[in-house]
Amino acid sequence: MEQNKKKLSILSRIKLFESLPSHIIHEIEQLANESNLNAYPKKTIIQTPGTEKTGLSFVIAGKLRSYKTDSDGKQYTVCILSDGGMFGEVESFSLGIGGTYVETMEETMIYSIPAEQFEPLLSKYSELALRFLSEMSKRLREQAELAEKLVFRNLRGKVLYFLNRLSKKFSIEENGYLKIDIPLTHQELANMIGATREAVSLTLQELSNEGIIVTSRRMVMIHIEKVMKELS
Repeated sequence: MEQNKKKLSILSRIKLFESLPSHIIHEIEQLANESNLNAYPKKTIIQTPGTEKTGLSFVIAGKLRSYKTDSDGKQYTVCILSDGGMFGEVESFSLGIGGTYVETMEETMIYSIPAEQFEPLLSKYSELALRFLSEMSKRLREQAELAEKLVFRNLRGKVLYFLNRLSKKFSIEENGYLKIDIPLTHQELANMIGATREAVSLTLQELSNEGIIVTSRRMVMIHIEKVMKELS
């Protein structure tokens, strides 16, 4: 009984499985195994280009960043995943982060299901397959938008776009500002948008002087109305 409760506790944190019929959840429960639940310290690289494993991995707690590097070694963020997010691929679907580095942004717990165990369920249950298709489509749209904004905007626009993007997923509202709920250094933000720390620091100082953002050690708050006006 205790083991079953633990399995359900794991599954309940995975957004994809919310509100699925009980018989599907029951079959997924049978796949749950403690050996597939792993904790990783902050700044652990759990995937590099060419080392991808087939199967699906779910973020039970924590945050991950998927990124690519160019020939100069600059990093470009592909996506950030938090609790309930997933990555990986099976024969039917790929979630769009193949060929990337995947690194923990904080202490993170990941639950993995091998492709050979999960693929039959996708074939068997259309409800589950449709959820994966929807998630894949959403992920591809987000990545296409991110690539477009980071290519065609200047550095100020890139910084504001990415801060606004982070605020939509990880923020707490405080007096007209959105406090981004991720400890964020200037170097980490620079890595996300493929810029130098010095250039990002200068841009953040300019935005702070204009009252568009508020910064302190490892914390950024954005003024909602002013940022949206800049990005419109």
